[in-house]
Amino acid sequence: MSAWELPVDVSICGQLFAIRSDFRAVLDALAALQDEALSEQERCMAFLQIMYPAWQRLPDGNEAMRAACEFINLGERVPEHQAPKPVLVDWEQDARIMAPAIDKVLGYSCRRCEYLHWWDFVGAYMGIGDGLFAQVINIRSKRAKGKALDKAEQEFARENAELIGKTAPKLSAAEEEFFKGLGV
Repeated sequence: MSAWELPVDVSICGQLFAIRSDFRAVLDALAALQDEALSEQERCMAFLQIMYPAWQRLPDGNEAMRAACEFINLGERVPEHQAPKPVLVDWEQDARIMAPAIDKVLGYSCRRCEYLHWWDFVGAYMGIGDGLFAQVINIRSKRAKGKALDKAEQEFARENAELIGKTAPKLSAAEEEFFKGLGV
C-alpha cells in the first residue's frame, strides 16, 4: 500500500481482515469502550464487533484489538508506556461544536456524507483553526495544565460554562491505558 492510500483492512495473525474505516464506526467503537453499562469484557467485544464486519472469524481477540488500535492511531503502533494525556475532547458531547469545525476544513458536511475515512476525519480534525471548538479545547487544555486564563478566556468560559465544563466519563484502569496510548 502506498503512503497515499487509505487502509480498509488490517493484518491479524498474518491474515487480512476488513475493518470498518468510516469515522462514525470508529467513534461508535470508542464510545463502546467507555460504556459504563457494560463489563470490561463486553466493552472489548462490542468494540471488536463494531470495528470488524467479520468479527466472528477473528483468530485472536488481543491481536484484533492491537490492530484496530493501530488503525485508529493512523497506522502507528500504540506506545505501551506513554504518560497519560489530559482528556480534552468527548467525541459524543462535543459533536455539535466539533462537526461544524471539521466541516469548515473539509468544505462539506461530515455528518451528511455517505463515507469519510477515519484518517481523513482525523486529518480534518487536526486542521481545525480558530473558532468555537478550538477556543473550548484551548481553555480546557489550559485548565488541565493549571495555566491561568486571560480576561477574554475567563469571560468566554463563564458565558459558555456548559461547553467548557464538560468532561469525559471516568475510565477504568484498562481503558485509561488504552486511551493514553491513542492520545484521545
